[in-house]
Amino acid sequence: MALRGVAQVDLTGASAAGADLPASGNCTVAIPPVSVTLIPVIPRELLARFDAHLASRALRLEAVVIGGAALNLLGVVSRPTKDCDILHPALPPEIIHAAREFAAAMCHRGELLDDDWLNNGPAALARQLPHGWELRLRVVFTGTAIVLRCLGRDDLLLSKLFALCDRGLDLADCIALAPAAGELEALRSWVESQDLNPDWPAHVRATFADLWRRLGHAV
Repeated sequence: MALRGVAQVDLTGASAAGADLPASGNCTVAIPPVSVTLIPVIPRELLARFDAHLASRALRLEAVVIGGAALNLLGVVSRPTKDCDILHPALPPEIIHAAREFAAAMCHRGELLDDDWLNNGPAALARQLPHGWELRLRVVFTGTAIVLRCLGRDDLLLSKLFALCDRGLDLADCIALAPAAGELEALRSWVESQDLNPDWPAHVRATFADLWRRLGHAV
């Protein structure tokens, strides 16, 4: 997406390139449009470029990615994302610095990328997931300097279903993952156990029932 604008400059009592200004002394000068590209972040392409950036600095990143970037890397969704959420481990300072340096280089080329595009935003989820989630990971990206894994299917579904019930987010992702009726039934009890509010289990059941219908499962 290009951001274009025309600036107006007030030149008072001056002349440009020998040309006379109007008697009022005011002149409107059109500044050529400046384009800034807000790039859609396609994880695999972006990570390939970041992989080269890290390799050139003798840095290495092995991590667990979740969220939209993980679904994109799995081929579940094709939409671009604005960031890359790392569940585990905590990103070391040198990787954070390299990611911000990379974002600045992208910006210099007219491709905007947030400074914190690589982040540990969802790290708290690691303490909520069922025991042994680390043993169910699968590799979704391998480069020279980067190896990324994502959650196994049940754990990934749980993270999305919890987000759907907790914040009303990720409905499209839950539908894209196309859980079977049996999967929803098996995973619902875990989601129901994640909040002590007495109204929470009923809310979860209602949310699951709505998703069940959207997926076309017979009631």
